Amino acid sequence: MNGNLPRNGLRKLFGSVERVVGLSSSSSILGVKNTRINGVGNLVAFGGVGVAGLKSLAGSQRRQYSTPAEEKMTVRDALNQALEEELIADERVFLLGEEVGQYNGAYKVSKGLLDKFGPKRIIDTPITEAGFAGLAVGAALAGLRPICEFMTFNFAMQAIDHIINSAAKLHYMAGGTVQCPIVFRGPNGYAASVGAQHSQDYASWYGSIPGLKAAIRDPNPVVFLENELQYGVSFPISAEVLSKDFQLPIGKAKIIREGKDVTLVAHSRPLNFCLEAAEKLQAEDGISAEIINLRSIRPLDVDTIVASVKKTNHLVSVESGFPFFGLGSELSALIMESEAFDYLDAPVERVTGADVPTPYAFNLEALAFPTVDTIQWGTEAQLGNSLRCLDTTTWKKIIFLLAVALMQSVDKKGYPSLVHALMEVAYFNW
Repeated sequence: MNGNLPRNGLRKLFGSVERVVGLSSSSSILGVKNTRINGVGNLVAFGGVGVAGLKSLAGSQRRQYSTPAEEKMTVRDALNQALEEELIADERVFLLGEEVGQYNGAYKVSKGLLDKFGPKRIIDTPITEAGFAGLAVGAALAGLRPICEFMTFNFAMQAIDHIINSAAKLHYMAGGTVQCPIVFRGPNGYAASVGAQHSQDYASWYGSIPGLKAAIRDPNPVVFLENELQYGVSFPISAEVLSKDFQLPIGKAKIIREGKDVTLVAHSRPLNFCLEAAEKLQAEDGISAEIINLRSIRPLDVDTIVASVKKTNHLVSVESGFPFFGLGSELSALIMESEAFDYLDAPVERVTGADVPTPYAFNLEALAFPTVDTIQWGTEAQLGNSLRCLDTTTWKKIIFLLAVALMQSVDKKGYPSLVHALMEVAYFNW
């Protein structure tokens, strides 16, 4: 598969192209157990802490709400309100990170919190991720509930030992006698022309670690991945979500669009593209797509995915991470190992980021992640509706194969001349 070329969706016709369709836009909110997000800043759970208060934002006007949407809120404001509510609710909660206080946060997520709660609970740190992440883990072990913000999760690689070997594993290694209630949060994935070292999606990295779960009120560590490009985007929210007591359980996905022909599974920003692609599929091909917002990567709501696949008989996984060893790979394996396998009418399709370092050039970067078109083509390939994407050479191959099959099956007295004419058209008069 090469970028956004239409032929990418047709690999199944000849079996010679990888089964990875596309390219996507990375990021996701990793996990929030008692949290308020329904959407776009999705949750990818790992060890549990709960940012209760993130409002549900994943999508489009087609979203289904438990109560009618009454107003809109940006992802940035939803995060800010969630943080404020938890700081009010529990005096053990505090926020630390680079520029979170006096500068109001690199992306203004913590705007106004320093004025409201003071420098003892909103702490500006030096540029030393390993230092303040280790300090935060120690504070959690001492009984506090720190929220450790990374300016980007690419910088969190400096602190990966504290996140994985200290926070995530200590409860197990201490025989259940020690808890580490901490949230690691910040933007994840690519932004806009910030280069390969600032553009990686870490959902599958953290999702593979036992012990990481979600959200501020849970007594375990959580990695909460946000999306920089979504901070300023507004989404409809309901009165129910605005309540300070509203919480979502971690590990529960949400069907944000009902459908009957194919299941699209995604999290974070790619959900927006899935919703747009679903509209195009319905309008152009009559394909009814069901869309599942995972909201949490670990624990993963396998039951909701299985139930949907048993209804639609097709599954397309969309993510902005790399194709190898990614979330789509795990979903494919889980479906193979479940009762949903017997209901599949085609192999699971993966639409992913390109298997290359993220380009710096904006035009190349746009080709390196899933788009509405690549999701549409991948879905059409899944359902065998991709003929309009074929190039001239592929059409010639199809006509030739059809002609050969026809020649082998028809009566030799009358039809061969028609077959030969068809082959001539394909090879000499195209």
